[in-house]
Amino acid sequence: MPNERLRAAMVEHGLTHHALAEELGVNVKSVERWVGGEIVPFPRNRHRLAIRLGRDESYLWPDALTQDRATALSESELVRIYPHRADVPADDWKHLFESGDAEIGILVYAGLFLAEDSGFQRIIRKKAKAGVRVRILLGDPDDAHVAERGEEEGIGHAVAAKIRNAQVLYRDLLGAHGIEFRLHRTVLYNSIYRADDRLFVNTHIYGLPAAQAPVWHLRKIPGGELARHYLDSFERVWDSARPLTES
Repeated sequence: MPNERLRAAMVEHGLTHHALAEELGVNVKSVERWVGGEIVPFPRNRHRLAIRLGRDESYLWPDALTQDRATALSESELVRIYPHRADVPADDWKHLFESGDAEIGILVYAGLFLAEDSGFQRIIRKKAKAGVRVRILLGDPDDAHVAERGEEEGIGHAVAAKIRNAQVLYRDLLGAHGIEFRLHRTVLYNSIYRADDRLFVNTHIYGLPAAQAPVWHLRKIPGGELARHYLDSFERVWDSARPLTES
């Protein structure tokens, strides 16, 4: 059966059989057989293809990776764990967002520590002007889930107030080319900060403020599944959220 996913990815990138064969240093017949589904590339070529085409190995060849291999790759995606978000050095936040060449995304309720950071705002404005897509998801301050989070943390309506404060602090970025804001109405199990294939995931713990909860530093690699879970989660929330516009 032809590998339509591989074929479609090649078409998307404007790659012919000959061009791909030349890039990988293999013969054209091999590429034709990969696309035709006659054979599966060796692991080294699968890895190179996945990187070149911007797809996961598990997407292009669902049956090629054993569960043990997929687990090992996923474990390799974990770069570091910080016991508390407050332990992440300021330079690491700066380097994360400065590393984004195609995509910067933020999923929070308020994320006030970023909204208050003029340096962060300068970075994302500069990145957006350079063509990077910047997407920021804030919680809807009128949503019941936001009220529940405030009760869980013992701070009442403070979470909603923080969100409204963040909206005010971001007012100069609203409507800026390349920067999109949306309000979501979801239960936030974790906050996500991503720049291309790098992520900081701030886990949420019942009764504990986000600044005191752990952060996982992840880097997506072809074949790994851990980072992909969070990237997909971001997209699902984005799709269900409503645009935040200037009022």
